[in-house]
Amino acid sequence: MSRSLTRPRSLVLLFVTAVLALTMGFWGCSQKSESPVSSNLTNDEGLTLDNPKIMSVIAVQNRHTSRLMAEPDVIGTATSIGDDGSPSVMILVTSQKAFDRAPRILDGVPVQVVLTDKIVAMAGNKTKQTPPIQLGTSGGWRYDLANGYCCGGTLGSLVLKGGQQYVMSNYHVLEADIVSGGNSRVATAGDFVIQPGLIDVGCNAASAQNVATLSGIKSLPSSNVDVAIAQVISGMVSTNGSILGVGTISATTIAASVGQLVKKSGRTTGLTRSSVSGLNATVSISYENECAGGAAFTKTFTGQILIKNRASKFLAGGDSGSLMVQDVTTNPKAVGLLYAGSSSIAVANPIGQVLSFLGATMVGN
Repeated sequence: MSRSLTRPRSLVLLFVTAVLALTMGFWGCSQKSESPVSSNLTNDEGLTLDNPKIMSVIAVQNRHTSRLMAEPDVIGTATSIGDDGSPSVMILVTSQKAFDRAPRILDGVPVQVVLTDKIVAMAGNKTKQTPPIQLGTSGGWRYDLANGYCCGGTLGSLVLKGGQQYVMSNYHVLEADIVSGGNSRVATAGDFVIQPGLIDVGCNAASAQNVATLSGIKSLPSSNVDVAIAQVISGMVSTNGSILGVGTISATTIAASVGQLVKKSGRTTGLTRSSVSGLNATVSISYENECAGGAAFTKTFTGQILIKNRASKFLAGGDSGSLMVQDVTTNPKAVGLLYAGSSSIAVANPIGQVLSFLGATMVGN
């Protein structure tokens, strides 16, 4: 007889870019948008997108994107800061050949070349909790079982929409099943969201608990964010939105800045810390149509945040849906919604884009 296998949500990232340029001689060629944000988004921390120094580097990127992406071993670029603290261009490559050939300066702007592996969409915090649960925990769609596998990710945070509280995670964690295939059903509004996720209860939903119901708001493939929400079942989720290892957060949010210290709490790696390494990234991801299903569509995102992820210590498979916040002790502000990464780079939707799409606000102090 066949045996069901468990796995975290993990989608193949085809490439990551943040408009960049090349010099003459790099492959024989000439040198190398964020959606509206919510009204409570502040911008008071360091080298943000509207900092003049950052904007000047982004202008260099914008002149040369097409030429850069013509090279298959370049999987991404971003605006970053160098060892001396000045703005620079980051180039992500997947081969030593590309690393050796990449320029070290573009239109007078210094370049960091990073050799990395492929980037994938990404539990820790896997234990069944006594209600009301805290977030930053294992969870997922109750029926996320197909083709001999079950899936899950992280129930990341709590948001407020229309006077109701909702658990927020990723589309590919809660609502990715869009075909009636391996489990004879698709994710539908009103379906239960459970804690822990199926991957942490041997694929047996009876061993988990229902904590919310799907809203049916599908962010993909049409929007610029990978997000899904589920309305809280009364008494099942802490109403103050507390996150394991983080505690309560602020009701206001903050824009990402290069070098900004951040943390997150997720299913696989629990509470981890890192720093923002790049802004204005473009990512293209191939999404499956159910757990262990075939490719359904490819989606390109713009205006994304890159975060250092050395040896997958910040973000790993199953951490998708985690909320990224400031690395401060009390009531940190949300920065982004994590959804993808490699063993060296993690990727997040800017929180302003996420809340604008949902028409929601963070639950916090």
